[in-house]
Amino acid sequence: MTRHVSRIAGALVVTSAALLVSVGTTGIAQAEPAIPPALGQLLESGAGGLGSVGAGKTAPDAPRMASIPNFRDVAGTGAGYAGAHGKNLNKGVFYRADAIVPKGADVATLDGLKLAAVYDLRSDQEVHDKADIVPAGAEYIRIPILSGNINEMVGKIKSPDDARRMMQEMNQAFVTGAAEKAGFAQLLTGLANTKGPAVYHCTAGKDRTGWTSMLLQSIAGASNETILSDYLLTNEYNKEWAAKTRAYIASTQGEQVALLFEPLLGVEASYLQAGLDKLKADYGTVDKYLTDGLGLDQATLGKLKAKLLR
Repeated sequence: MTRHVSRIAGALVVTSAALLVSVGTTGIAQAEPAIPPALGQLLESGAGGLGSVGAGKTAPDAPRMASIPNFRDVAGTGAGYAGAHGKNLNKGVFYRADAIVPKGADVATLDGLKLAAVYDLRSDQEVHDKADIVPAGAEYIRIPILSGNINEMVGKIKSPDDARRMMQEMNQAFVTGAAEKAGFAQLLTGLANTKGPAVYHCTAGKDRTGWTSMLLQSIAGASNETILSDYLLTNEYNKEWAAKTRAYIASTQGEQVALLFEPLLGVEASYLQAGLDKLKADYGTVDKYLTDGLGLDQATLGKLKAKLLR
């Protein structure tokens, strides 16, 4: 890979919504991959229902917004994902997203959700390149979570498998990185204490956002199938963006380079599984990661569970 191509790829990765830790996706795989066998053992966090927000009521599905394509509800759609103790996850409480840059009718749609807080997990460069347009009444909170030296990592990509390994290593860093763990701890604590609906996001709502969503759904007792399926939904929600991004790479740098970096535009089960395997090796369960790794206390976890379940 030439120095020029590496520089272009790095620019795509960082500045055009293809950040390594939060790129959108191409929906490469048509068939849903098998559930990673270790995932079921890991999703054992939390215990005891502590009530819910809007108990007995189901909020509307999250709106689809063309300018924020990966905006969705952590609780899913319809009745909400099934959680612990026979309860469903509570919709309208926590949203996940890509960059908050509403345009046209999406501005009013986003305002209509009455968000209390927007948690931005992006680096300074990402924010500089595409600053959030914060909806009226929402508090804007920056918690940068970024793993490793992007230019160095991009420079090591010589094959699609190298790109996949990089994505796997990103998820592993969510378990091992001191800065990453501090960021996730701050985010979950903030979400537990926010008075009203909140959205958290990175650039394309994939890895940093995906890891956070796995933790929240795990706290709520969602099944391993549900969590993986929700993780892979980015492939559908960001399909149009990813197709355009891949086409741009191919037209400006050639098909070989597009193939090389295609894994950066998608989520695969192996990305999440790599982080979960490391979590299991270091902590045993998600619950231990939350308490021993992130330092969250039971009061904070209880608040999250009370919000997440209805």
